[in-house]
Amino acid sequence: MKKLRIGVVGLGRLGKVHAQNIAYKIPNAELTAACSIVPAELEYAKQELGVTDVYSDYREMLANADIDAVVIVTTSSEHCWQIEAALDAGKHVFSEKPLGVDVAQCKQAEAAVERHPDLTFMLGFMRRYDKSYAYAKKKIEEGAIGTPYLVKATGIDPEAFVDGAIRFAKTSGGIFLDMAIHDIDLMRWFLGCEATEVYAMGATFKHPEFKEAGDDETGVAVYKFENGAMGMVHVGRTAPYGYHVETEIVGTEGTIRISAVPEKNQAMVYNVNGACTECVGSFPERFAEAYLIEMEEFVNCTLEGKQPGTNVYDGTKSTVIGYATTEAWKTGKIVEIK
Repeated sequence: MKKLRIGVVGLGRLGKVHAQNIAYKIPNAELTAACSIVPAELEYAKQELGVTDVYSDYREMLANADIDAVVIVTTSSEHCWQIEAALDAGKHVFSEKPLGVDVAQCKQAEAAVERHPDLTFMLGFMRRYDKSYAYAKKKIEEGAIGTPYLVKATGIDPEAFVDGAIRFAKTSGGIFLDMAIHDIDLMRWFLGCEATEVYAMGATFKHPEFKEAGDDETGVAVYKFENGAMGMVHVGRTAPYGYHVETEIVGTEGTIRISAVPEKNQAMVYNVNGACTECVGSFPERFAEAYLIEMEEFVNCTLEGKQPGTNVYDGTKSTVIGYATTEAWKTGKIVEIK
């Protein structure tokens, strides 16, 4: 069996998920190199993943590692130049979202992808590969809810991880670019058209450190789409009960709700607190299968010489919307999305 030799750059929480999938769960992939500026992460690659070819310099890995492809799981602001460098070095590329933190960066990545049509590029909008979201898309295409005209999305990270969010706030691009990109992508996907206007606001009630970093702990945005459809997004970082993600698509003939209760499993505990369902604890736990399926898609597309369904232009369009949402949030005005 031919195997795709992959180097991963970035071994934080999500980087470890991708690295473990490549190393242990995808038969036609092989994790042959790892790169990180954090020494402990390189030690993790050696001890837990069995990777001996490790680098603290990304360009050195591109030049010297025995790899066919790169999986980029670094800070959002680093994605685009790393995508360009890898493609120009002749490597296939999978990059985590967002594509970039501004439109200029995204155009840089677009140009690199267009220069190398023979190489596979995929952007990590993993919710499209979650079985529930994929099922919803299929039902919409089959006409199960008529014409979809409203998408309502909620995504709130757990309070348990708020310290990391605070540390990341200064370089995240703001709450909407950081946290709403998946929901923005899903709105475009489910409604089948582009957003034209956005109004947004934010608030901080619990952790003033977000305000000090020029960010907010909670944000709400409302969108108008080119066909008259609407979107609503609520994102936050302080859910006390776990990781809360849900999506509702409303159509002329029905509604689809995904994860209305962020259940950990189907068990219910009956005790002095009542009838209780434990909530899923984090996004790697909730979307574990989706992360595996999307990486399998990248590997298979690369080996077969195909391009995946999520491309660089999806990344640019979502970033354009995210950037406009950030502008609306900061100015308090309705912003036209061009």
